[in-house]
Amino acid sequence: MSANSEPEFWQSAQQHLIRYGGAFAPVIIERAQGSFVYDADGRGILDFTSGQMSSLLGHGHPEISETVTEHIRNLDHLFSGMLSRPVVDLATRLAELTPPGLDRSMLLSTGGEANEAAIKMAKLYTGKFEIVSFAQSWHGMTGGAASATYSAGRRGYGPAAVGSLAIPAPYLYRTRFERDGVFRWQDELDYAFDLIDRQSSGSLAAFIAEPILSSGGLIDLPVGYLKALKRKCSERGMLLILDEAQTGVGRTGMMFAFERDEVTPDILTLSKTLGAGLPLSAVVTSQEIEEKCYDRGFLFYTTHVSDPLPAAVGLKVLEIVQRDGLVERARSAGQRLESGLRKLQQRFGCIGDIRGRGLLLGVEIVKSRSGKEVAPELGAAITRECMALGLSMNIVQLPGMGGVFRLAPPLTISDEEIDLGLTLLEQAMLKVL
Repeated sequence: MSANSEPEFWQSAQQHLIRYGGAFAPVIIERAQGSFVYDADGRGILDFTSGQMSSLLGHGHPEISETVTEHIRNLDHLFSGMLSRPVVDLATRLAELTPPGLDRSMLLSTGGEANEAAIKMAKLYTGKFEIVSFAQSWHGMTGGAASATYSAGRRGYGPAAVGSLAIPAPYLYRTRFERDGVFRWQDELDYAFDLIDRQSSGSLAAFIAEPILSSGGLIDLPVGYLKALKRKCSERGMLLILDEAQTGVGRTGMMFAFERDEVTPDILTLSKTLGAGLPLSAVVTSQEIEEKCYDRGFLFYTTHVSDPLPAAVGLKVLEIVQRDGLVERARSAGQRLESGLRKLQQRFGCIGDIRGRGLLLGVEIVKSRSGKEVAPELGAAITRECMALGLSMNIVQLPGMGGVFRLAPPLTISDEEIDLGLTLLEQAMLKVL
């Protein structure tokens, strides 16, 4: 019998854990190293989602381990009103890596926390309260961030924050704004903001967006969209908040995804990839916004704001990404992965669409490519078979959309591991179809 079936473990899990989402994978994970996690049988499972889309450098990176060991021994946690060198050094490094106008940082723990702080700053700075986001967005599970999250988790909890508004994301694969075979995303954006203007009470504070909507089905904003969105915000006196939890720190083949469009957000939030699997996030904004918020009494004390240990990890992550050329590696490895996926698409009619950038790719599973019919059972079956074969895949199922695999392996993944993942995915599809 497999050690993953240990009755006592699963009985304790059932009796004592609060279930916070879908079903747990039927394996007991004992350790993780590089691009693999290992179950109770000692079987290696190729991790094509970098844990929770976060382990940018793979699991157990030796330099990250050394950094954590050093700081857990010497400088781990402080009173929130105290400063340490890692915190100031990381804030300085982020200012150096980002465009002018992103000068000051606050270091927190999670992406939801960072987005919560960004939304509060936008409201305080503008003196307004309405927050707009995409109808397929995910920005976190805390109050304000959850109110700006529309892809899941809205039913049953009562009203969201007053002033929560949404527009459709530019979903090219199933566009409703097409003319002469061309997706007219600018028409869709114009129409969306016309509706926002009609609904607004005149208190539009900010738009919060992911450059690539990950939990929303890996929807990559078209080239030029961010620039047009920034213009819409500027016309209304709104701030633009960009949430690069999953796209930041090199994953898309650029240090930050917004760089492709030559747009600088008013506020940038980073999380998952910045800590490479450890709890670290950042809010980055301009001197002007920070000073005005400070003068107005901005308050965001949390237990782990400005903690030195995660800040030191963030510094080491940025050092490794730049030193080892991992931005360029994300680009080349992403091309290899995408090429392999397109070869599978030619063989399997259930692969409707492939989209994304670098090592953040989406594969939409449908009943047939010609009809684009949603196929939730098929996507779930492929996911289960992948796990059985030793490949961890993450699939999101949203109304009106086929199941979408989110592929986000570590930037340190080898070509051989990419090819192995493609082979296992092919085997899973052959068994299920």
